[in-house]
Amino acid sequence: MRFPFRRTAASLFAAGALAGAMGPAALAAPAGPRQAPRQAECRTRVHGSHATADCFNGHSDPDRVQLHIECDRWWDPDMDTAPATVGPARYVSLTQRCWLGIHHAWVTHTPG
Repeated sequence: MRFPFRRTAASLFAAGALAGAMGPAALAAPAGPRQAPRQAECRTRVHGSHATADCFNGHSDPDRVQLHIECDRWWDPDMDTAPATVGPARYVSLTQRCWLGIHHAWVTHTPG
């Protein structure tokens, strides 16, 4: 009948050791919510073979934006605009086109 006591004592010892090992990690300050990068807000429009991206930077840091276009036809090269810097409280409009049609248009951001 001594075996159940030994098993109980061993499991209590193991639980205490595990709680002691996890204690410092549990007491550490929880990580706060990650802040999204401060980027210019851009709206992209596609009309036929023309794409336009209108970007406004409402933040205090400048942002570099670039419009990328993937064309419909295999022989029509994909196009990228030159990067444009959008300063604080500034507005930028980027345009680009394909010969026949646009499959997809998007804007990339670089801090800047």
